[in-house]
Amino acid sequence: MLASLARAVALFGLFLTSAPAVAQEPYRFSPVNQWDINRTASYWNPIIQYVSQRSGLPLQLKIGRTSADTTAYVLAQEVEFIFSNHMFNPQRMALGWKVFGRRNGPLLRGQIAVPADSTITSLDQLRDQEVAFAGNEAFVGYKLPMAQLVAQSIPVKAVFSGNQNAAFAQMFAGRAKAVGSNSMLIDGFAEREKKGFRVLWSSEGFHDLALMASSKVPQAHVDAIAAAFFAMHLDPGGRKTLEAASAVVSLTVEDHFVPASMDDYQNYVGFFEAAPAFLR
Repeated sequence: MLASLARAVALFGLFLTSAPAVAQEPYRFSPVNQWDINRTASYWNPIIQYVSQRSGLPLQLKIGRTSADTTAYVLAQEVEFIFSNHMFNPQRMALGWKVFGRRNGPLLRGQIAVPADSTITSLDQLRDQEVAFAGNEAFVGYKLPMAQLVAQSIPVKAVFSGNQNAAFAQMFAGRAKAVGSNSMLIDGFAEREKKGFRVLWSSEGFHDLALMASSKVPQAHVDAIAAAFFAMHLDPGGRKTLEAASAVVSLTVEDHFVPASMDDYQNYVGFFEAAPAFLR
């Protein structure tokens, strides 16, 4: 960790003295919709505004109505930077996206949960029942839970809600018996909305989503933008911005951004090597 902080400080000083002197067309940044579209924008817009100002390279938020819509922009090569874990199957890795960072924090776990007062206490009781998910692109929140249900031969009726908050709302409204999600989003929703969950199953841990750059972006620009992300929590103004943005989604300033590489995402790659065909 100390080495990472030292590298961030060094990079921070570098980009302050080497920001581009000419106008730059905005790079489009597409983070996966982990929350509803308004909350997603409220979290990311202040962060990318800070990164734009500090790097001298403007970023513009580009998100769709659902996480699947946002990923469609990525697959259509309409964006240059992403925050995603939707790109680790073999076909998408061939598109050339490069991991350069990730959000710090506890490992994410795919989970299947029910309301705390539900009579359901085991996965087998979900047989042929409705289970709400954000969408079929969600790796931790859909692919991992669904793979577990398939492995246990438990058929369910998947209900795709468009985003994770909508999936939670469907379950608590009684339109689904359970929800598939990741541990961070379940914990955050429980804290914000004062709702109780009973977790029926949790996966192994996976690193949070990856900051990735298109192969079309010059490496010097990737380095400058990466430096701004990594040093944000070290700069008083950046830390204040990160703290306020994080509070909107029940995160903290400790959920800042750190360097990463494909080595951090090998268990994602391993999942796709063994997953049922419809989840690849």
